[in-house]
Amino acid sequence: QVQLVESGGGLVQAGGSLRLSCAASGIRLPMNVMGWYRQAPGKQRDLVATITSGRSTNYADSVKGRFTVSRGNALNTVYLQMNSLKVEDTAVYYCNAQFIGGNLWGQGTQVTVSS
Repeated sequence: QVQLVESGGGLVQAGGSLRLSCAASGIRLPMNVMGWYRQAPGKQRDLVATITSGRSTNYADSVKGRFTVSRGNALNTVYLQMNSLKVEDTAVYYCNAQFIGGNLWGQGTQVTVSS
């Protein structure tokens, strides 16, 4: 079964840190771009950060300097290190992977930041 499996969400106080992980399974194609998006209640799904197979990165302005996206050596995994978390970072975080001929989404993991 082709899927992205996410882990690492949870509840944290403002100023704290969390690390999200995502791994692609069931597919042998290279993941050209992997990344993270988030969706808060009542809002659209927005880009958080992406990283290419060449490890070029792109970040939303709201997370620059606080979040770091990285990929594993096998290039089928992606991580999001989130530091200095703010209440407004609360959302469901979705992993995304783009490959030739397709696009995958994870099931989402909840991140809740309390004040």
